[in-house]
Parts: sequence; C-alpha cells; structure tokens
Amino acid sequence: MEMMKQEEERKVKMDVMYHEEESDDAMEKVCCGHTQDGSVNFRGKPALKNKSGRWFAGIIILVNQGLATLAFFGVSVNLVLFLTRVLHQSNEDAANNVSKWTGTVYMFSLIGAFLSDSYWGRYKTCAVFQVIFVLGLVLLSVSTQLLLIRPQGCGNEHNRCSSHSSIEVLIFYISLYMIALGNGGYQPNIATFGSDQFDESDGTEAHSKISFFSYFYLSLNLGSLFSNTFLSYLEDNGAWALGFWASGGAAVLALILFIAGTTRYRHFRPCGNPLSRVSQVLVASSRKWKVMGPLSEDHLYEQDGSEIAEGNGSRKMLHTEGFRCLDRAAYVDVDDFTANPKSVSRDPWRLCTVTQVEEVKSVLRLLPIWLCTIIYSVVFTQMASLFVVQGAAMRHDVFGFSIPPASMSAFDILSVAVFIFFYRRILQPLACRFTGNPCGLTELQRMGIGLIIATVAMLSAGTVEYFRLKMATEDGTSTLHIMWQMPQYALVGASEVFMYVGQLEFFNRQTPDGLKSFGSALCMTSMSLGNYFSDAIVTTVMKVTTVKGRAGWIPEDLNKGHMDRFYYMLAVLTVIDFVVYVMCAKWYKSIRIEGKSTAVYH
Repeated sequence: MEMMKQEEERKVKMDVMYHEEESDDAMEKVCCGHTQDGSVNFRGKPALKNKSGRWFAGIIILVNQGLATLAFFGVSVNLVLFLTRVLHQSNEDAANNVSKWTGTVYMFSLIGAFLSDSYWGRYKTCAVFQVIFVLGLVLLSVSTQLLLIRPQGCGNEHNRCSSHSSIEVLIFYISLYMIALGNGGYQPNIATFGSDQFDESDGTEAHSKISFFSYFYLSLNLGSLFSNTFLSYLEDNGAWALGFWASGGAAVLALILFIAGTTRYRHFRPCGNPLSRVSQVLVASSRKWKVMGPLSEDHLYEQDGSEIAEGNGSRKMLHTEGFRCLDRAAYVDVDDFTANPKSVSRDPWRLCTVTQVEEVKSVLRLLPIWLCTIIYSVVFTQMASLFVVQGAAMRHDVFGFSIPPASMSAFDILSVAVFIFFYRRILQPLACRFTGNPCGLTELQRMGIGLIIATVAMLSAGTVEYFRLKMATEDGTSTLHIMWQMPQYALVGASEVFMYVGQLEFFNRQTPDGLKSFGSALCMTSMSLGNYFSDAIVTTVMKVTTVKGRAGWIPEDLNKGHMDRFYYMLAVLTVIDFVVYVMCAKWYKSIRIEGKSTAVYH
C-alpha cells in the first residue's frame, strides 16, 4: 500500500508540473502561430499555421488523389472486358476475378494503415506505396503491349486476341496485384493525411476538415471521370496498351506532385504498434477476472502528465460505460507496480490506462456498424461488373457513335458531384434548421439514407433488366437502349454521397488518435468484403439456379437468364441490412476525448 501511495504522490506532483508546462507551451504556441493539435512540420518541429497545412496542402492532396484515381480506374473500369476479350474468360469468371482483385485492393489497405499508424507515419506510407503503384502500372503497360495484344488490333468487341502462355498470364497478374498493393496501401492514408492538414482546435479549420472529406470523394470521382469516358472508349476499341500507359503517366504525375508539397504538409508522429496496446488490455483484464464490477472512474488508472510527455502525445480518452469486463485492465492493484531505487514503474501487462481500454472499446463499438456497410458494398461493386455486362447486351449506338458500356459509370460520377453540392448547399442547412444540430444530419443518419437509396438503385436495375429481356434479340443483345441504365447509375452515385462520405467522416471522428488510418482502412475493407461477398453470392446463385438444363440467372448469354431476379434479391438483402443497421446505430456510443465536445450520433 505504501508503494501505491508513493506512486499517487508522484503522479499528483508530475501532473501539476505537466499542466503548468502545458499552459506555458500553449501560450507560446498561440503567440508564435503554431497549431494546437500536436502536428509537426517535415523537420519534426511544431507546425506554423500560416506556413503549413490548410487548403494549400489540402488542394495538393486532392489533385494527387484525382490523378491517382484516374490511373487506378484506367485499369479497373474495363478490366472485366479485358479478361473476356483478351484472356478469353467467361462473363461469370471475369466478374468474379474482378471482384476478387478489387477486394484484394481494399484488403491491402489494412497493411498500409498498420504501417502508417505504427511506424512510418502517413507521409512516408503514401510515398512508398505510390512508387509500388507506378511500377505496377508500368509493368502492366509493357506486358500488355509486348505480350498480350496479339495480333495487333485485337481486343475490341469484334476481334478477340489469340491464346497466351502461362508465363504471359502470370506476368499480367503480377502487375495487376502490384497495382492492388500500391493503391490499397496508399488509399486509406491519403484521406487521413489530407484531414491532418486542418487543426480541429481552430473553428475555421475544423469546418474545413469536415468539408475536406466531401471534396476528397468528389476529387476521387472526378479523377475517374476521365477514365470512365476517354480511356474507357480507347480500351473498348482495342487500344488497351495506350489506355494503360495513360494511367501510368497520371500515376507518375501524382507522385511528383505529392513529393513537391513535402515542405507544406503537417504531420502526426506514429503512435506505435496498436496490436501490443490491444493485447495488453486483453491480458490485463483476463488477469483480474476476479475483480467484481461495476468499477467507478476513481478506481481506474490513467497516465499522468509525465507519461504523456514521454509518449506519443495522443489525447486522453475519457471512460465510457459498456464492456465493463475490459475496465478491469485499468483497475489499480498493489501488484501492478514495481519498485526500484529511483522510481516506481507499472507493469503494462497487468495495468493499462483508461485511454488504452477505451481504444479497444471504440473498435468493438465500430465493428457492428462496419459489418452493416458490407452489403452496401455488394451493391456498389455491381457497377464494375454486372452493370457493364448488362450494358454490353443492350443497344448502345447514338448518332453513329457506340457508347462503351463501362463509360456509363460517368453518370454515377456526375451524380456524386451534383449530390455533394446539393447536400452541402441545400440539404445540410435545412437539416440544421429542423434538427437543431449544427452538423445537420449525423454521419449515422446519412449512412442509413445511403442504404435506402441503394435499395431503390437495385430495384431500378432489376426493372431495366426485366424490360431488356422483354426486348431481347436472337444475337444475344436487346433493342432496349443503354441510356435506360442512367437511373441506376445515378441512384448509386447519390447513395455514395450519403454512405461513403458519411462513412469516411464517421470512422475518422470515432477512431482514437493512434488508429486514424485504421479508421479509413475500415471503410476500404468493407468495400473489399463487399467484393468477396458479391463473388460468393454470384457463384452460389449460379449453382442454385443452374438445374435441370436451365441456364441460371447470370449465364454467358444473358437473354437466357434472369439477372433481374438477382438485382431484386440484392434489394431484399439491402432492406434486411438496413433494419439491422438501425438497431446497431441506436446502440452505438461515441468516443469521449478529453477537452473535446461529444457529438450526438443517434
């Protein structure tokens, strides 16, 4: 007990000294124009407000994101057609391979987020993975031009390419998955790195930070607009190598621009391996399983000022109710401290801080919300697979010009642009007036609206397919014009503004300081699992519906199938997902940061 008293006295003294020093430092920062959120410049010194970050750095990152997205979608938007026309895969196999590849892109985001939060920081992680991205695009362009496009001029709608050796196909897939690794490791960090350029403690910059996520998603879509129109047209007509080289050039420009802004960025130091912090909480709580709750905050341990100064500078998290079994990890016991001649130290595998415990709680609370976004990603991934296949089986000539089926996603992009400005300029002010919430609709409410719109999008796609089948022709196509796909693309675009922008903001706000990139990676992994689930659903549907000589719902010849039923099935799944999501949203509790007001999320 004497040891615990000494530790308490030491904590009180150090805490007083720390807060006195903190007050002096804060005054110095205000006088010198430094940021208040702990960000530093590229030399590791406190960042100056007027010489770093804000919209100057933010715009560089937005343009970088636009160019990188142009490069990525220059490959992905027509990949299903490349696999069928150049590598001779069936519609089902091509759609599944695209889903697996896209899913892998987003799974790699976890690697990038881990390296960023733990060791490298966001700037270094973005730079390294962009280099891998560029190398993958160059290898893809070279292999396509020299190995895959044979004979010359093949790969369009009418001329299929000759067969390829296993080595040639292997080189293609190596380049494709280098692109997946590079883009996947870069994406979750660039969004968070962009938001790092705005100081939350400054009212003006805090508002800019909220706006940044909308403009980030807008730049992502505008970057893909060029790919979905011009590059899509080139590739649809067999100019695959030219399209891939254009993507590689855009990626090089993006990398050069990113490096050029180095001196103007604000940085946050990495906070160490989060896996060890989580493991310590689980081990410490299991060791004290006999401790009976509930435990008040007075019984729980939090680090003092000296430990904050010596650590990574993450802000303290305040105690919240729920997951009480984890609170035992912060319960103070006499055996938690070890005495030596100079000081008293705690065993981190026996006693954790409240902040550590709350980190684990915050992740556990996010998981149900995250799981509910996966079905939405199943809907979203149809744009890159079955929507394209559906469009290819429709009439797509306009005044003698043939519309590439993949370029119809331009209507999704235009819808995103329109609805971002519609939400920011019209809907948000109205929501502020009627709800009394200065933020308008909460992120959770916006994500729920996104699920509803996605349901309508699937009903629209099913209805178009129903009439396409009614107007089918003997050559495997239909007289129904491809422009009837406009509503389903536009509805998916509108749903993205509510779901994905809201999701980016939500996970950025609701993850602790040491897990910010992990929060963005959660958004991407939901897309990843959505692609894998789409693959699994398509495969299962084909096995179940291909019986007794029937062609199944999604056969090679769509006129013999019933893809409309598949879309209606996705609509039903989305409705079920929405019901579960509402229950999870009502249960959710937001994190509490010391010195920061807590927003209402229900």
